[in-house]
Amino acid sequence: MTNKNLLVELFVEELPPKALKKLGDAFAGVLAEQLKAQGLAAADAAVTPFASPRRLAAHVTGVAAKAADKAVSQKLMPVSVGLDASGAPTPALLKRLAGLGADASAVAGLKRAMDGKAEALFFDSVQPGVDLAEGLQKALHEAIAKLPIPKVMSYQLETDCELPGWTSVNFVRPAHGLVALHGADVVPVKALGLKAGNATHGHRFEAAVDPVVLVDADAYAATLAKDGAVIASFAERKAEIARQLAAAAAQVGGGCQPIDDDALLDEVTALVERPNVLTCEFETEFLGVPQECLILTMKANQKYFPLLDAQGKLTNRFLVVSNISPDDASAVIGGNERVVRPRLADAKFFFDQDRKKTLASRVEGLGKVVYHNKLGTQGERTERVRAIARAIGQQLGGDVLAKSADTAAQLAKTDLLTDMVGEFPELQGIMGGYYARHDGLSDDIAFAIEDHYKPRFAGDELPRTQTGVVVALADKLETLVGMFGIGNLPTGDKDPFALRRHALGVIRMLVEKDLPLELTALLSASVPAFGDKIGDATPALGDFIYDRLAGGLREQGASAQEVDAVLALRPQRLADVAQRLQAVRAFAALPEAPALAAANKRIGNILKKSEGEGAAVNPALFVEPAEKDLYAAMQATVPAANAQFDAGDHTGSLQALAALRTPVDAFFDGVMVNADDAALKANRLGLLKSLHDAMNRVADLSRLAA
Repeated sequence: MTNKNLLVELFVEELPPKALKKLGDAFAGVLAEQLKAQGLAAADAAVTPFASPRRLAAHVTGVAAKAADKAVSQKLMPVSVGLDASGAPTPALLKRLAGLGADASAVAGLKRAMDGKAEALFFDSVQPGVDLAEGLQKALHEAIAKLPIPKVMSYQLETDCELPGWTSVNFVRPAHGLVALHGADVVPVKALGLKAGNATHGHRFEAAVDPVVLVDADAYAATLAKDGAVIASFAERKAEIARQLAAAAAQVGGGCQPIDDDALLDEVTALVERPNVLTCEFETEFLGVPQECLILTMKANQKYFPLLDAQGKLTNRFLVVSNISPDDASAVIGGNERVVRPRLADAKFFFDQDRKKTLASRVEGLGKVVYHNKLGTQGERTERVRAIARAIGQQLGGDVLAKSADTAAQLAKTDLLTDMVGEFPELQGIMGGYYARHDGLSDDIAFAIEDHYKPRFAGDELPRTQTGVVVALADKLETLVGMFGIGNLPTGDKDPFALRRHALGVIRMLVEKDLPLELTALLSASVPAFGDKIGDATPALGDFIYDRLAGGLREQGASAQEVDAVLALRPQRLADVAQRLQAVRAFAALPEAPALAAANKRIGNILKKSEGEGAAVNPALFVEPAEKDLYAAMQATVPAANAQFDAGDHTGSLQALAALRTPVDAFFDGVMVNADDAALKANRLGLLKSLHDAMNRVADLSRLAA
C-alpha cells in the first residue's frame, strides 16, 4: 500500500480578507481530520494550511492510496431473540444477517458474549478500507461544508454534461480551479462544479507562466513562488511582511517603528500574494491634527502602517504593502500618497471645524440624541451619570472630587456630536480630551473625559486620575443599572450593550484602585437617578457582577472551590477578595482544614434545620465536658481571630481558628445537640451559631468540604 503526500487546493476569486486566516485553517483542519477518521492518514500526519487572497489549500503527509481493511464486530441481538429453543435461527436473525450481506450459513460462525445481563450474538466481518478517491471526495465535501463563511455567494456554472445549461453554486466566492495531487497523481474528485487537476494560477500580473503546473504535491509552495510569484503560506507571507516593515522603518532611521497592530498585519497579509513594502510620506502640516485621527484613517481606510518615532509620536512617513514589485516604484508610491492626502485633509477639516464650538455649548444637543427608547436621550443619561458621579466623588474625595467629577461627567459625551467622532466613532472620548484642552479646561477634566470609557477591552489600562475613575465608574454603573432595570440582559453570546465588559470594568476599578466602596450600596445608590424609568434589579445585577468576578478569578488560576468559598459570603469590598482567597488557600493547606470544613458544613445543616431555636450562650447551662471545652477554646481563640480579621489579616484570622479542630471534633463525639431539654438544646444551638459566625467571616469554609 503506497503512502504519498497529498495536496488539495481550491482556486477562487478574492476571499474576504478579515476571514482568510480562519478559512485557511478550517479548510486544512477539517480535510485532514476526515482523512484520519477514514484511516487514509495517520493520526500524527503533518498538516500544512495554505491561504492567499485567491486560494485555500492543504498539504497532508503520508496519505494512503487505500485505507487498510478493518475487522468489525457488530452486535446483532440477544441470543434469546436470535435463536429458538432448538438453536435454529429465528426470522429476525436471518433478516438482520441479510441486511449485512450474509445468509443462514453465517449463523454457525456467530460469536456469543455477555452484553450487560443478557447473552448476545455478534457478527464478525472485515470492512474493506476506503480508496483515496472516495475518501477524499467525502473529506473535501465536509471541509467545504464546514468552512466558517461570513456570507455565502450564489453564482452560475455551465453544467458538466452534453446538454447545455447552467447550475447554481453557493460558496464564499466563485471557484475557478481544483487541484488534488497524491504524489504526482491526480485524484479524480469534484467540488463546486469543478474537476480536480494538477494546474493552478499564480499572481494576476507577475506570474511567470499561466497556468502554473504542479509536478507533485510537495512542489506546491516552491512552484507557486517560482512560477506563480505567490507566497502561498499565510504564516510565511505574514512573516515576510513583518520583516520588510522592520527593514523599511530602519532605513528611514531615527528610531522609527511601524505601528504595532497584529489585526492590521493579518488583514494586509490576506490582501497580497507577494508583498512589497514601500515608504511614502505626507505633508508635515497634517501633524497638527491629533495623531490618533491620522493613524486611524490610514489604518482603517487605506491599510497603511504609520511610522512612529522613538518617542511614539507619529511621523509624516508611512509604509504601504503593495501587491506588485515594479522596477520603478515611484508611480505606486506617488499614487498612494495622492490617495491618502484627501483622507488626512478631511481629518484636518473635521478637527478645525469641531474646535469652533466648545464642548459646553454642545451639552444641550445631547437632549436631541436618543439613547434608548425606555431610558431617554443622551442628555437624560448624562444627568444620571452626573448624579452617580457626584455621589461617588463625595464619598471618595469630598466636595472637590464631587465637583470635578460632575464637570467631567457633564461634558464626557459631548464629543459624540462632533464631526470627527461622527466619522470615526472609535475616537469617542479621545477627541473629547483634545477639545477639552482647547477649551481651556484642566488636564484633570480632559483626562477624565478621555478615559471614562476605559477599560474598553481585556487588558486595557484604567483611567489615569481619580476624577477619571469616578466618571468611568459612574458611566458603567448607569449602563448596568439601567439595562438591568428594564430587563435588557445579555443572553448567550448576545450582549449588544457590552454589559459583561462594563461589569468587568467596574470590578477592575474597585479591585485595582482599592476603592473603599461597597458593591451593593454602590448599585442601590445608582437606582434613584433613574426616577420611575426602571425597576430595581440590583440583586440580579449583583449576582451578574459576582459571576463575572468568579470567572475572572478562575482564569487567573484560583480553584473553583476556593472562589466559591470566598464569594459565597458576597464580600462587599471587592478589593478584599484577593486577600480572602490567599487566606483560604493557606487555610486549606493546614492539616486541620478538612475536619473543620466538614464540621462547618455539618453545623450549617444543623442550624438550617433548627432555624430560630438558638439562644444567647449561657455557660451555666453547659453539662457535658466537651461543650465546656469548646466554649473555653472559643473564648481563647475567637477574639484574637476577630482582631486579626478587623486588622485585615485574613490569613492569620483563619489560621488562628485552626486551633478549634480538637474541641470541635470532641463536641460532636460527646454532645447531643438536639437534647430533650429545650433550654439545653437552645443553648447548644447558640454555641454552634457563635462558632459558625466566627469561622465564616473570611469565607464559607463549608464549601471546602469534600
